[in-house]
Amino acid sequence: MAVGERFVLAADAPRTFPAWIRAQAARYGNKVALDIMGREKTYLELDADSDRVAAGLTELGLAAGDHCALMMKNSLENVDTWFGLTKAGVVELAVHHAARGNVLRHILFHGDAKVIILDEEFLPALADVIDDLPLLQHVVVNRETDGELNRERIPSRVMVHDHRALYSDLPPPNPRLERTDPLAILHTSGTTGPPKGAIICHESALHLTRHIVWLMDYTPEDRLYTAFPLFHNNAKYTSVTAAIECGGSVVIEQRFSVSRFWELCRKKRITAFNYMGALLMMLFKQDPKPTDRDHQVRIAFGAPCPVEIWEAFEERFGVRLVEVYGMTEAPIACENRLDDRRIGSAGKESMSYQVRIVDADDQPVPPNQPGEIVIRPKYPNIMFSGYYKRPEATVEAWRNLWFHTGDRGRMDEDGFLYFLDRTKDVIRRRGENISSWEVESVINTHPDVVEAAAYGVASELTEEEVMVAVVRRPGSDLRPEALLDFCQGKMSHFAVPRFVRFVDSLPKNHAQRVQKFSLREEGLTPDTWDREAAGYRVRRS
Repeated sequence: MAVGERFVLAADAPRTFPAWIRAQAARYGNKVALDIMGREKTYLELDADSDRVAAGLTELGLAAGDHCALMMKNSLENVDTWFGLTKAGVVELAVHHAARGNVLRHILFHGDAKVIILDEEFLPALADVIDDLPLLQHVVVNRETDGELNRERIPSRVMVHDHRALYSDLPPPNPRLERTDPLAILHTSGTTGPPKGAIICHESALHLTRHIVWLMDYTPEDRLYTAFPLFHNNAKYTSVTAAIECGGSVVIEQRFSVSRFWELCRKKRITAFNYMGALLMMLFKQDPKPTDRDHQVRIAFGAPCPVEIWEAFEERFGVRLVEVYGMTEAPIACENRLDDRRIGSAGKESMSYQVRIVDADDQPVPPNQPGEIVIRPKYPNIMFSGYYKRPEATVEAWRNLWFHTGDRGRMDEDGFLYFLDRTKDVIRRRGENISSWEVESVINTHPDVVEAAAYGVASELTEEEVMVAVVRRPGSDLRPEALLDFCQGKMSHFAVPRFVRFVDSLPKNHAQRVQKFSLREEGLTPDTWDREAAGYRVRRS
């Protein structure tokens, strides 16, 4: 429990996921823990079913410390599998279900996946890269139909299984796990190279879970809602595990619907939800209704809410907003607390982390002066453990004993942090961190492209949209539509650029590095093509 600004746990509090799951099941028994797409599961059922999956994983030959990729949409089967992996001591490689081509190949190859468990619809994406995955031994397919399994170009060296066969009746494994053992590897968006795998240990995930319960003052009466995907730590550790930690329930959908959101909240008795990106703006732009306050939602957690609608949103819908600043490596570094907040800021340093603003020499800057945001933990084992197989990147990020976020901000005299922008080459669109490397690595392989630069430009909804400046080969008549046709299926659907601009050359410095700040400053020029204005549609598969 939390006491004042300190987070204090009982000496016998579970510090590993299997022990924690079993303790919560014993405490809350037949209470509904999950409501996913209208299907419910109690605490005891979740405990029992994840035991069965853990046993099935060991039958495949997985042992504690092995790596298994999980590429599934939000479902009860997803949570069973996720919790089953933890009980077997198997490290989860969480895979964005929009990952395609180079990014998917990198995550599975670099992450040393021996097994991948995925929904049937993602088999074609896996088939496109499987020849480059020599370590992969098993593919487990979650499907809604019966009949013969479709191998979808899966080579004979790889065994293919039905997900339903994972639910074994054998006794579950009981590996000896420590709080510092790896629980998951979450790949963060790459900047100048492929995504880096952030290693999350058992205690780190449980600390985040308990932190959010304390910050939001969740109780067993709370019913949380999320439509964010379960490959992200937001849905995992600030929705699902937060609901289970407080003894409440979580309602999970596969996709957020603006038009039916408040109706769903009323029907499901939702008391809290998480938001990212443009979600709040989309809700606010709906026509006002007499029923805007006719619900039980009392609080929402996330970032960023545009300053100009923050108070109006709270007044209109009767919901308090709790804004934070953080990232996969160090979630909730700063927080606005219910009794101590400042609208427009990300709050003060949290009960978990120290936060500073520093100059290029890592020296602290005076209040209100911009600089890089650096952080470090107040407790052991609560941050990521390092980047998987990237010791040099880990050391670089941790130089001078502070974790360097690559973000710019300022801190006022009272210690409230104001996020300014990103110094790292990542585009933030509607809650997704998009790697410019992912976009450029695809576009630069087009035969009519000499070189390209991907960068973010301001969005009308908040955050950014993806824009590319492209240098065509001499004599080429490459059109924007053809370029985007080439991109589809080779990168995440949300990474496909909205804006395309053909240029004669890219601005570069003396070292021949592209000066993207110059492109960002130019923004949307008269010769920029907008796929939304042109009516171009991006496929989601």
